Amino acid sequence: MNKSLILAASLALGLSAATAVQARQVCHDVQVKHIQSQDSHRLIGTGVGAVAGGLLGHQVGGGKGKTLATVGGAVAGGVVGNQVQKNAQNQKAYYTTERRCEEVDD
Repeated sequence: MNKSLILAASLALGLSAATAVQARQVCHDVQVKHIQSQDSHRLIGTGVGAVAGGLLGHQVGGGKGKTLATVGGAVAGGVVGNQVQKNAQNQKAYYTTERRCEEVDD
């Protein structure tokens, strides 16, 4: 009875050791961009651009055309303002390299 218990224990240890050998760690370096801004969604640039575009669009056309020009100007201004703020944030950004590791099965 003791021989079978010892055999079972040694088999269990052998299987767990074999399983542990199959997993290995793979690491790679990743560049991480750090933006020094609290407005990561660029809401300020989008808002200011939308207001400016809406005001400029309101100066064009008459009647329903004036409404359409105002809305179109606000949308276009929002897009432009968002991109202007994005470019400004990218100029102040810095990058670091981080090592990231993960367990993979063979």
